Formats: sequence, structure tokens, C-alpha cells
Amino acid sequence: MAKVNVSIPQGTRDFNAETVRKRNYIFNTIRKVFEIYGFQPLETPSMENLETLMGKYGEEGDKLIFKILNNGLDNPDKHLQAKAEFEKVLEGKNNKSITERALRYDLTIPFARYVAMNHGQLTFPFKRYQIQPVWRADRPQKGRYREFYQCDADVVGSNSLLNEVELTNIYATVFKKLGIDVEIRINSRKILAALAEVCGGADKMIDITIAIDKLDKIGLEKVKDELTARGLNAEQILTIEKYLSITGSNEDKLTAISSLFSNSELGNKGIDEIKHVLDNAKSLTQNAERTIQNSNSDDHDVLLTTDVSRIHDSHLVIDFTLARGLNYYTGIIFEIKAIGVQMGSIGGGGRYDDLTGLFGVPNIPGVGISFGVDRIYDVMEELKLFPEAVQSGTKVLFFNLGKAESKIAFDLMQLLREKEIACEMYHETTKFDKQFKYAEKKNIPYIIIIGSKELEENNCVIKHLTTSTQQTIAMNEITNYIFE
Repeated sequence: MAKVNVSIPQGTRDFNAETVRKRNYIFNTIRKVFEIYGFQPLETPSMENLETLMGKYGEEGDKLIFKILNNGLDNPDKHLQAKAEFEKVLEGKNNKSITERALRYDLTIPFARYVAMNHGQLTFPFKRYQIQPVWRADRPQKGRYREFYQCDADVVGSNSLLNEVELTNIYATVFKKLGIDVEIRINSRKILAALAEVCGGADKMIDITIAIDKLDKIGLEKVKDELTARGLNAEQILTIEKYLSITGSNEDKLTAISSLFSNSELGNKGIDEIKHVLDNAKSLTQNAERTIQNSNSDDHDVLLTTDVSRIHDSHLVIDFTLARGLNYYTGIIFEIKAIGVQMGSIGGGGRYDDLTGLFGVPNIPGVGISFGVDRIYDVMEELKLFPEAVQSGTKVLFFNLGKAESKIAFDLMQLLREKEIACEMYHETTKFDKQFKYAEKKNIPYIIIIGSKELEENNCVIKHLTTSTQQTIAMNEITNYIFE
């Protein structure tokens, strides 16, 4: 038989048991916080109609959408007919005879499509969370994959900035629980729109935001080159450079931006939004601290306000260079950076006040955030933040020492499983040494031995491999034994 080169597509990964357990730890932490804040789960299909996705992510995003070829293109005649048209598809042009569907690029647009289709049956404000994979035809690199999970929380049907404050709190809570020190960076697209106005008009906004969004990757000089290529003149670029150079504390930045946009109504609205989030996050922190001090509860995890207290001013940072290249954002935008790790953003989101209008259902405002689980995983691995308990799998291995012995062992194993103690029995009768090695390789902490002597005396031997201790107990006491 010829040797087959077995591989997986570039930018995708297999996950072994250890990795899956760690990822589930992240998923479960995020899911628990979402539900504490009143969000309910939703799932949408892996693929969407291409027209649902195209034109929603800007020119850069549209290039990264994985298109799915229509059925039947493997037919030679159809393939020849389609070849010329397929070349156009590769250039980003759509042709329904070639492709009508695509893998979802993110969870936000499918959510907006869902709301547009079901708005008559939903109770507003509608708060949903979604944990599913997405696909992007990006160039794979550290922290950037072609298939990856997103965890989103969105609120639609409300203009209240309370939603932005709560989403900020959710970010702070989750990363505190995961042990990751982060900066929660915020800006407003209204401020970016005001910058475009100062630079010649609203039609300049997309060009400016696309260029600014690359600042971390390519640096200021190349951003200026791109702005030039996009038709901005030297005076306009100088204004943008001045804008991008604003530094200092949050208060310093607000003072500088207020001066720059003193005559812009739109800019001042954006500034007021940012102030609102900062002021209310600070207020909630103070209230939370008082609640904790006055509480007699020993279990502070049950206090929602305990989670709110995780926000610290030093971690909630105004970043006027933050642009978020997606075109649908209209207000506050977020981006999360892990401190002390060389990694791209591990979360982001913002307000989109007419996203469902793209699907013929206008006037349903929304705001949402997303967690990048794959990058969060990489950060936690690098910083060694996963608790040891995450890797707990099989707790007890029953040795297989003969037909009669294994029958009793199987019955006892079922009793432990009913008490939710993970256990298994070695698959065949063999030497002690082989069964011991199996337990050691799988990091199983306990083994239970029932040989002919134990069978006769209705006992079993429990060995704790971690402490190298053992104990003999009656079989009918096994469900009372504490497997730590």
C-alpha cells in the first residue's frame, strides 16, 4: 500500500483530552458569568447564505469569508463551464451558479439575521449568548487560526448605556475568574466619525478606520502611507497623527480629545458615552466594595456585586487608536489585551444600532462583546493559569483479575458511577504490572483490587497512587469511601 501523507487543513487543530478539558474550563467559566447576567443561549447554523454575510465586514473582512461551492461542480462539464466564473469568485465577486453559501465569519451577523427573522416572537431587550466556532480565510500565525471559537454576549432592543457598563463588568469578571490580568480598552465610533468629519467628511470614515485598525501591526508611518494611498491629503493626515498621538491618563485623554473636537456635536456625544461608562464602572465598584464589607456571606461567589468589584481604573483604559475595522459598529467599542503576554486582542465588541436594518428590520439597536477562546487558551498556557483540577478524568481504575472477580468489580463500579465518581475497569485480565502502568499513564489516582482473597472475604483493596497508601474496606462500604 502506498504511503499516505495524512494531515489537517492549515490553520485548524486537533484537540486531545487534556486540551479539551482546559478549553471546557474556559467555556464553562464564560457561560456561567453570561447566565448570571441574564443572557440565554442560542445556536445558529455553521453556514449562512452568502448574501447574509457579504458586505457586512468591510472590504478586508469580505476577503476572509470561506465560500462553499455549490453541489455538482465535480461534474466535468459543469466544472468547465464554471471555471471562468470561479476566477471571479476568487476575486471576491459573487456568482450564485458557483456559490450561494459560506461558513460564518463571526457570530454577530448570524445573530442579527436571527433577530430579523424572529423579532415578532422575541421579548426585548433580548439578551443572548452564543458559543460556537467561526471560520476565516486568514493567514495562520500565533494566536490566529482559520477555525476558532467565539463566545458572544449581545443585547438587542435597548439604547441604554447600562448595557455597555454591564458588558464591561462581564469582561472584568470573566478574566478575573480566569486569572488573566487585562486592559479593557474602549473608544467610540462616534469619535472616529468626528475625526472623519474634521478630515473632510463622513465618506472618509471607512478609509480612516481601516488604516487606523492596522496601527499595532504596521506602525504609524505605514498607516500614514496607507492613508495617502486612500486619497487623504497631508493636512488631513497631520490631524489624524495628532489624534493618534493623544496619551496620558484617562482624564488627560478626555481633556485632549474634548479640545480637538470642541466644535463637533458627534464627537462630544462619543466623549459623553465614554465618560458614562467610566463613571458608572467606578460607581459600581464602590457600591460593590460596600456590599462585600456589609455582607455576612462566606460565599462571595453568589454575590453579583462581588464580580463587579473586579474592575480597576488602571485596567479600564481609553484608547483612541482603537477602531475595530468592522463597519457595523456605531457607538462604544471594546478591545481586550492581556497584560504581560505578546498576543493580539483576546476579546472585542461594541454597539451596532441598526444591524438588523441590513435584513429589512430597522430600529433594533444592539451592543455585544466577544471572547476569543483560542487566544485566551494560549495566554493561560503561557502564564500557566489552568488549575490542576481541570485535568481530572478517570478517578478510579478497577483491576481485572478474573471472570468472577471482574463481575463483582463491574457491579461496584456501577455503584460509584451512580455517585458521579468517574471510573473504569481494565479491559482484560492481565499482569498487575501492566494494569498499574495503565493507571500511571492516564494519571488515575486510585486503583481498586478485588482478587480471589478479597472475593472470599467480601473486601476490596483501595490504593491511592499519589500518596502510595492503601486500605482494605468491605465491599458494601465502597460508596461511603471518599475519593479526594
